[in-house]
Amino acid sequence: MADGIYSIDWIAHHAERSPDSIACVDAYSDRTFSYAGFDDRISRLANALRDQLGITEGARVLVLSRNDTDVFELQFACHRALALFVPLNWRLSAAELEAIARDAAPSIIFYGSEFRGVAEQVAHAACIDKSIEMRSGGAGEYEASLARSSSKRREVPHDRNDIWALLYTSGTTGKPKGAQVTFGMALCNAVFLGHQFRIFEDSRNLVTLPTFHTGGLNVFANPVFFAGGTNLIVRDFEPPLVIELLNGRQGDVTHMMGVPTTHSMLIETPGFDRIGKTLREVCVAGAPCPPSTIESYAEIGLALRQFWGMTEVGPLGLVMPRRSPEGKKTSSGRPNIFGKFIIADSDGREIPDGQIGELLVKGPIVTSGYWQRPEADAVAFNGEGWFRTGDAACRDDDGYFFIVDRWKDMFISGGENVYPAEIENALSEIDEIVECAVVGVPDSKWGEVGLAFIVRRPPSTIDTLRLQRHCEQRLARYKIPKEFVFVEELPRNASGKVLKTKLKENQQSLHQETFR
Repeated sequence: MADGIYSIDWIAHHAERSPDSIACVDAYSDRTFSYAGFDDRISRLANALRDQLGITEGARVLVLSRNDTDVFELQFACHRALALFVPLNWRLSAAELEAIARDAAPSIIFYGSEFRGVAEQVAHAACIDKSIEMRSGGAGEYEASLARSSSKRREVPHDRNDIWALLYTSGTTGKPKGAQVTFGMALCNAVFLGHQFRIFEDSRNLVTLPTFHTGGLNVFANPVFFAGGTNLIVRDFEPPLVIELLNGRQGDVTHMMGVPTTHSMLIETPGFDRIGKTLREVCVAGAPCPPSTIESYAEIGLALRQFWGMTEVGPLGLVMPRRSPEGKKTSSGRPNIFGKFIIADSDGREIPDGQIGELLVKGPIVTSGYWQRPEADAVAFNGEGWFRTGDAACRDDDGYFFIVDRWKDMFISGGENVYPAEIENALSEIDEIVECAVVGVPDSKWGEVGLAFIVRRPPSTIDTLRLQRHCEQRLARYKIPKEFVFVEELPRNASGKVLKTKLKENQQSLHQETFR
């Protein structure tokens, strides 16, 4: 139904209903926009896309920028211009960005001033003949385009399966793919998060994760716009600044999303003990969260709620309740009401509770596919339409799901399945370890064994014997890594994910302290 609920323009709705309510605040440039003002700028930008820049229906609009209110203006302007919003990961190399641009075949690129050189390279490589520089409200092409454009708002039709954005995956195992985010996905996510995390008109969300990532866009920023609340946007994650904002420097903050690393950084920053005054909801995802991090939040009266999600699903698929039942603290929670979730074997058949298999999802929260990648769709979706998440998981008798590890990261040692995440969680209990990663490597006797890479917290001199003894108290013998490698840091991609393939490739060249 093209003229139905998916056509509703969230910003326009609140501009008419509560025009003076604050839509967003840019902490970097100190700009504040009411819903009426935000709506006006979005209309001008949408009209500029069509009338000045010749952007047609279905055209891709690249955005290369740090967090900025302009990024959200572009997102909603694409909605009104029937174009596809394509935010780029500015942490990627120029060559990686060029590959994404060639894949998306965009009509224009918007970029922040500091990315001018890279944007020019990308535009040249992908034959993009239109580009606009953004200066965080400063005089320039972007503001000039808005100033000379009409503020008349146009109504546009959208169906549930129409694409709003292309979010390119990080590509840890190969070429990045553009996950198609539909209007149906966006609406389901906004409704579900609003219910689960008490998002209302008085909600004030602190956007700290990058807005090229689904976490920065969709947890909780877009649901807050949907509800008519306020988004306070920081340009980059800087712990002292985030602590100041959480302590009310620019008004009360009620919601915040982070990843385990950002939360651990906040915990170690002066002022953390005072952030619980106004926060209603604080959550964590993106990687297994150490129990110590959850406990640190509990000590200041906050429930750090875990959830599971991915760009292609929602992004929020499983959520822990506000109060974690006993024995469920390592769970990712229960399913999103808009999806069906099963645990399946390698043939896609559902298996009984308590057994480990692959998590499969179906429903309107799932992507419609990857941009122009039918071969990737064929792998991601099975014959019955279930999306294969690639996560090994199990479900208990109470319906709680537990993410065990990435399905591809599992290895078999002596006939037993070993999930590296379980070993990493055990090692992360040691305060002298900053971070760790475990991979399976070939072994003549057992087929495969674990190889653990350890980053010690200075000035720690923890050795392999202590690590092995710690593991013996928590893990079955076959799960204990055969070797421990001490490194200065773990290799990561531009999204911050550990590159385990890189660890395997470089294992022979690294200095090792070995336990056998």
